[in-house]
Amino acid sequence: MSGENSITVTGNLTADPELRFTPSGTAVANFTIASTPRTFDRQAGEYKDGETLFLRASVWREAAEYAAETLTKGTRVIAQGRLKPRSYETKTGEKHDVIELEIDELGVSLKFGPIPRGFTKSEGSSGGNPSPEHAVNGTSHPVDGFTISPREY
Repeated sequence: MSGENSITVTGNLTADPELRFTPSGTAVANFTIASTPRTFDRQAGEYKDGETLFLRASVWREAAEYAAETLTKGTRVIAQGRLKPRSYETKTGEKHDVIELEIDELGVSLKFGPIPRGFTKSEGSSGGNPSPEHAVNGTSHPVDGFTISPREY
């Protein structure tokens, strides 16, 4: 649509996605993306971190369920979407205006390493070791928080 602000943000999730459902049954996952710019300081000969942007984001429908199944705190993502203003009132009556990212496209960044093919977050896992029945390839060597899906690619 014309006139909408579309941006791409790359950063890390600050927590696992929160999956909820609207009264009509539509899935929505909410999470915060932390994005820190890095610049090279030639005088110091090193990279320096800039100020971190914490951007609240939401993804809807099937993508919301996929995000909740796959993403965990610390996952580096690339999110493309539209900036949406939102207002809310706290329990004490304070009014707040915020800008959130409504995601159209969401993917895992491979900049710092691969994601094993066919892996999904273990059910009931919040980053800990999966149960023995979720061990990788039927071995007793679990991958932290992930299991291999029986799907073939």
